[in-house]
Amino acid sequence: MRKRGVLGLVAAGGLLLGGLGLSAPGANAEPFGYGKLSAIQKRHVSGAMAEALGPQRASRNAIAAAKPTSASGCYGNHGHNVKVNQNCLNISDADLAGRGQAQNETWVAVNPNNSKQVIATYNDYRRGDGTCGVSYSQDGGRAWADATVPNGFVRGDFAGKPREYYQSAGDTSVAWDTRGNAYLSCQEFKRGNSASPDADQSSGFYVYRSTGSGGASFNFAGRPVAEHDDTAGAGDFLYDKQLMTVDNHVKSPYRDRVYVTWTTYPADGTAYIYEAYSSDYGEHFSSPVLVSSDSASCPQGYGIPTPQGRCNDNQFSQPVTAPDGTLYVVWANYNTANPGKDNRFQVLAAHSTDGGKTFSAPVKAADYYDLPDCDTYQGEGKDPGRDCVPEKGTGANSVFRATNYPNVTVDPTNPKRLVVTTGSYINRDSNETKGCTPAGLTPAAEGLGSLYDGVKTGGCNNGIVISSSTDGGATFTGTTTDVRKLPVIGDNDPQSRSDQYWQGTVFSPRGTLVTAYYDRQYGSDESTGYSDITVTTSTDLTHFTSTRATSSSMPPPSEFTGQFYGDYIMVDATATTAYPVWSDTRNAALFLCPGTGTTGHPPQLCHGSASNASIANDEDIYTAAVPIH
Repeated sequence: MRKRGVLGLVAAGGLLLGGLGLSAPGANAEPFGYGKLSAIQKRHVSGAMAEALGPQRASRNAIAAAKPTSASGCYGNHGHNVKVNQNCLNISDADLAGRGQAQNETWVAVNPNNSKQVIATYNDYRRGDGTCGVSYSQDGGRAWADATVPNGFVRGDFAGKPREYYQSAGDTSVAWDTRGNAYLSCQEFKRGNSASPDADQSSGFYVYRSTGSGGASFNFAGRPVAEHDDTAGAGDFLYDKQLMTVDNHVKSPYRDRVYVTWTTYPADGTAYIYEAYSSDYGEHFSSPVLVSSDSASCPQGYGIPTPQGRCNDNQFSQPVTAPDGTLYVVWANYNTANPGKDNRFQVLAAHSTDGGKTFSAPVKAADYYDLPDCDTYQGEGKDPGRDCVPEKGTGANSVFRATNYPNVTVDPTNPKRLVVTTGSYINRDSNETKGCTPAGLTPAAEGLGSLYDGVKTGGCNNGIVISSSTDGGATFTGTTTDVRKLPVIGDNDPQSRSDQYWQGTVFSPRGTLVTAYYDRQYGSDESTGYSDITVTTSTDLTHFTSTRATSSSMPPPSEFTGQFYGDYIMVDATATTAYPVWSDTRNAALFLCPGTGTTGHPPQLCHGSASNASIANDEDIYTAAVPIH
């Protein structure tokens, strides 16, 4: 990913209990080949992967004024916001805040045959290391239970051994087929000898199937989509950021086919998009197929080899199917070469009409401008090499890694009508006339971070723009139209002057476009770094109806040193109801009170204040049932 990418799995938390005088030790380890990635690759790798595999940072937060509490950590709903993950909060060590606690990076899918059955997946840190978490509802999202994905044990052939025991996992997604089976995709990997005496740095993508239980249980031993055997620990290859879709169209010639797309980071510095498919309900997958093939839209190569074509720097792919069986894939591409200080990137799209065996040449779906470089605007050392969503004014509490990425969805009533949404820091509500001007990129050695004039003064705001196609992805409105002139989600709302980011987009069964996203239009969110969730619907891509989904605003995250909150969220919809699922920071984290838990001093639990939030917070998964108007 050109941006924050990797998996957001194993972040090294960095919160301190006041009075302990401790600091989280830095680590020089470079596990899973992370240290061998180029600066550009590191910037783009998924958040889960970067946090899981990147060098641990020293703590930037100090939990001061620890306060004893009687809370048990068994948090519930916030008004009409329903808690999805059902675990009670583990008590973390001060230097490991986030581990044993957090959940983030969400996906959700409603059974097309039974709208009462909803499954949500997410990165889950309750065991300390990241894993693919899953919760399910049998009553339309009113009540939830947790399930277990048996993803530590997989079959394969690793150094002549019949199985692999993975240490960490994440970047999960979920989908249903037409016969009531649910599928869960999970990225899994070993960390290498920086984390244990085991040098193994193998990785792979696996798909698990839930048959007949509605997500309550999954088959043991996931089926491999792609695997890399690195039991020797060379650390010179990385799989990242896979997403999955299932063709759940009854009349499709590829009915129930399972598709997975991902990014591959080999030692040559390239980042190509690949796809594999299963035509037997996820039991076996095809050999990888190149999606991001050569295109004249990719003039800038950054000196990286081009063994599969000029489009060699990509991330954030998403697949989706149309009612006629066409498979569409969109992704972010960074091979642009723009004049002067123009720091645009682009969304590319390709499609397959033969069930994922071959793909069309990429076409540009839209330009977009990425979020600003965090280190430049939030203070040196806050999150080097990453972008974030800076609050307006002098505050510097919003330092979690964030990037703009594309979503794609197909109108179920018209298989030729596609909509691509992407965040863009320059849009028709935030551009040069409003005091926001592109100012180029940081050097390639620093990962090509985006620079702008007007970031902290209020002239800039990130928006979710729309590019659409009515000819089956051959052309898009954003192919030739300046991103400054494309429609912006919710443009008729007050939010048109505030930041929106991390969107998920789907069409409802009746053809209504539904988009959920983090939003700073409410209260003092723009100046404090707090956020909310908004759901916006539209039937014509011009007029929008927006609903605030959160019952109150969420503070900036303080777990994982305040720098990891996930990379994405998703929404799904029935004909009448949207189900956004998001990572929420309103619940307080718990710590052992200083001076307790020793001889003569029974342990007590404390809440604490973090430097970037009034209360050091947990990350839990929440949802809301939002009517579609």
